[in-house]
Amino acid sequence: MFVDYTKIIIKSGDGGNGAITFRREKYIPSGGPDGGDGGKGGDIYFEVDPNSNTLIDFRYHKKYRAQNGENGSGSNCTGKSGEDLIIKVPIGTVVKEASTGKVIADLSEKGQKELILPGGRGGKGNSHFATSTRQAPHFSQSGEKGIEVEVILELKLLADVGLIGYPNVGKSTILSVVTAATPKIADYHFTTINPNLGVVKTDYGDSFVLADIPGIIEGASEGVGLGIQFLRHIERTRLLLHVIDVSGSEGRNPVDDFYKINEELSKYSKQLSKRKQIIVANKIDAMQDNSLYQTLENLAKEKGLEIFKISAVTGQGLKELFQRVSEVLKTLPKEELEGSSEKVIYTLKEDREEFSVQVVDGEYIVTGPAIDRLMSRVNIEDNESLSYFQKVLEQIGVNAKLKQMNVKEGDTIKLNDWEFEWYDF
Repeated sequence: MFVDYTKIIIKSGDGGNGAITFRREKYIPSGGPDGGDGGKGGDIYFEVDPNSNTLIDFRYHKKYRAQNGENGSGSNCTGKSGEDLIIKVPIGTVVKEASTGKVIADLSEKGQKELILPGGRGGKGNSHFATSTRQAPHFSQSGEKGIEVEVILELKLLADVGLIGYPNVGKSTILSVVTAATPKIADYHFTTINPNLGVVKTDYGDSFVLADIPGIIEGASEGVGLGIQFLRHIERTRLLLHVIDVSGSEGRNPVDDFYKINEELSKYSKQLSKRKQIIVANKIDAMQDNSLYQTLENLAKEKGLEIFKISAVTGQGLKELFQRVSEVLKTLPKEELEGSSEKVIYTLKEDREEFSVQVVDGEYIVTGPAIDRLMSRVNIEDNESLSYFQKVLEQIGVNAKLKQMNVKEGDTIKLNDWEFEWYDF
């Protein structure tokens, strides 16, 4: 089974908590704090797997989590860091943020490995908070939580040239004749249900990758037929060979087919609609009426497009077509993935003193990264810890901000799940 689209949930490891311990050794009656730091949480990486060509494994395994860091311990022992998680994907996989659709990583090169989610940092042990006036701190820092996010995995084939066109126009036959690929071919619509790749080698020794994209029909950009499922595979191609049946055996109008397919490309992606095309008039061996080809040739001249007459069955015109394709490819740059300039990069919260204050129903609610870090290390039941807590509120500007907002004696201040009454420090 070929699977080229799926959603999974990934989470980097949590950092371990810092320890609250004190030296207890013989002949050292007043040992100081010696709590070690917590270990770092494991990172999550995505790496190209050269032996994989489908996302089917992700259809049944939906959640991936890196290992948490271990907690610190006494004697200033740092906890063990969590193991990184490396998720293997086929080459051509694009990782997107599910909530926004923005690109996180584009794994389109052999051996590529990308850091997606960093693990949480370990919390500091109580030995870090000892001062000349606070010699026995009964508090430490909790480990930073890892990042959890739902991501979309999309597999986009890495081909230089894409064969596009309505079903049953001969795309699979062309691929089977000019490459070593062996797509299943039969005389009925939607014969190809999976994209197929093959390598074309010309008489000049040049080679390039050719992809047979399953038949696109009217409404494909909106999900009709196989729809968007396979339109994405054309995005990376540099050149499109628009295969059109000119035999008249099915009563189709070649010019109408050209416009309808290009309309679907335009609806799906404006960038894709501007991709260079060569018109391939196929099945000339079965052509009963030359007027069908003539109307298509006139269209090609009007649009400034090249057109080649071929028969995939007899091989007529194929050599000339693919020698020209090889020449054109040398003039075309590699296509960058649309939207890749707006990559999402996940980072841990920096040690910034960020907070905000809102007044809700007369209560002053203080939130933000600075408050999260502070509350994670404070022991509300310990006087020394509370003294440290008050000092930090003053240092990071919370007290000044509350006064600026006209806080009064007795007003309620809420920091996360903890609240207290304001009094002038």
